Amino acid sequence: MLIDEMTMIEFEEGLKQTQTVLIPFGSVEEHGPHLPLSTDTIQAIEVGKKTAARVPLFVAPSINYGNCRSSKTHPGTISISTETLKAIMTDLVSSFRSQGLRNFIILSGHAGGAHCMALQDAGEALIDRYDDIKIAIVSEYHLASSEGVYLIETIGDSHAGEIETSRIMHTHPQLVKGSSQKEFPSFPASGILVRNKRKYWQNGVWGDPTKATPEKGKALEERVVCKLVELVHEIGVFKE
Repeated sequence: MLIDEMTMIEFEEGLKQTQTVLIPFGSVEEHGPHLPLSTDTIQAIEVGKKTAARVPLFVAPSINYGNCRSSKTHPGTISISTETLKAIMTDLVSSFRSQGLRNFIILSGHAGGAHCMALQDAGEALIDRYDDIKIAIVSEYHLASSEGVYLIETIGDSHAGEIETSRIMHTHPQLVKGSSQKEFPSFPASGILVRNKRKYWQNGVWGDPTKATPEKGKALEERVVCKLVELVHEIGVFKE
């Protein structure tokens, strides 16, 4: 059940089927010279829709902005603060709760460390505030990389590499433009913070997009959807 396409009556009827909602969080972030800035959002939306086609589930309109640190000096990356991200999630969960939802799957298409930690922090605060809700914080990318480990040829593949390029080739082939080569960032290993991130990560790719295929993308997506279906069932019956 896609909330942005429902009427208020359909929403009300949907509550008789489920109290679970999936909220996709994405980003506007560079994904190399070949993938769209909305890559993270696209992936989260796609698996959310396909999960809802298999089990009773509300899918909220996506949050299209996230906190992006490593790519913030690359062209096209639009980042919000972790404080803003936490506030958005807190307000959304609180409002959905007031409408009768009780189980929340926060699906992040963006896997940035600070971004995911902000969502985790907001979730911890929310379950302390409300004793009648359940929250799961899930990284869509980490699901794809762990479930598809035997499909991926590139060791350490990550941002805009084999995995993500395969995913977009499968669902939105028209948005894969040009080509990109294998690249891994070379940030200082000592932990020194750098201002010009692009100096150490020129093309914004972390992996090998040349090994991507739409067939891999389809198989990866299927594995992610299966894990989300399992999670929908689990959060519905989970009790502390």
